[in-house]
Amino acid sequence: MPEYGYFLSCEEFGPADLVEQARMAEQAGFQSLWISDHYHPWNGAQGQSPFVWSVIGALSEAVSLPIETAVTCPTVRMHPAVVAQAAATAAVMTGGRFRLGVGTGEALNEHILGDAWPRASVRMEMLEEAVQIMRRLFTGDEVSHHGTHYKVENARLYTVPDEPVPIDISGFGPAATNLAARIGDGYITMMPEEPMVEQFRKGGGGAKPVSGGIKLCYGGDRDEAVRTVRRLWSNQFLPGEMGQILPTPSHFEQLEPLVTEDMVADKAVCGDDVEEHVAALSAFADAGFDRIYVNQIGPDQRGFFDFYRTKVLPQLQQT
Repeated sequence: MPEYGYFLSCEEFGPADLVEQARMAEQAGFQSLWISDHYHPWNGAQGQSPFVWSVIGALSEAVSLPIETAVTCPTVRMHPAVVAQAAATAAVMTGGRFRLGVGTGEALNEHILGDAWPRASVRMEMLEEAVQIMRRLFTGDEVSHHGTHYKVENARLYTVPDEPVPIDISGFGPAATNLAARIGDGYITMMPEEPMVEQFRKGGGGAKPVSGGIKLCYGGDRDEAVRTVRRLWSNQFLPGEMGQILPTPSHFEQLEPLVTEDMVADKAVCGDDVEEHVAALSAFADAGFDRIYVNQIGPDQRGFFDFYRTKVLPQLQQT
């Protein structure tokens, strides 16, 4: 049976709200937490973007659930040696309950220092080199590295967990999935696509965990829930590489007219139909996912957690 977790959205909520949501998630029966790592929200309506490592410190004291970033980009905005220190500290603070989810990132967050935004193939090269550096640092040994993309001189982490931090790789296409299979301790993707899971497992991932996430909107008025999703998360319905290459929230806002309420109603889980929620999560389980994370869009967080605690999670646990 898969594990069901809650996906904390740093783009939509501030630190105190995120910590309170984590508490409610644990009380509702969710088994683990994802948390996003952004410098900017996708649009102004979302309106938040706290520093994820500070929030993880607070979460380590507030709940006993495992925590994973979904996902951190350890290549441009933050050097992998710095990400390694942050992740190692998070693992120590959580007593080994931390996993580092990483990906190739988006220009939205990574271009802020004025660096060029590389093409996807280069970003994957950078990610692979970054993972190599972080794994060496997790040993607690002194590391010097002169690679294609990074230099590290006499770096040593003195605060490290008993076991190296597991690093899961995010991938949404064949090349990234191959990379995850080859170097990841697990695989992260956002669509319940069985062929991608099979590619990961056959490509070297084997029995390593596969995790997926879904954003939805619980509410008693389905039409209002659809409007909430469109207002706050229209970016997730944009096609192609726009999510990776657009540099500012205002660029995503300019594209919002392309996303209609009908599109949202057709593609997103909205409302309070228990069977619809169960079916959406079961699609991930049927595709072979080991961990499935749910994010509630909008302000009705307490209603969502009550709904999942009493109606959705008990049904999922029976299947």
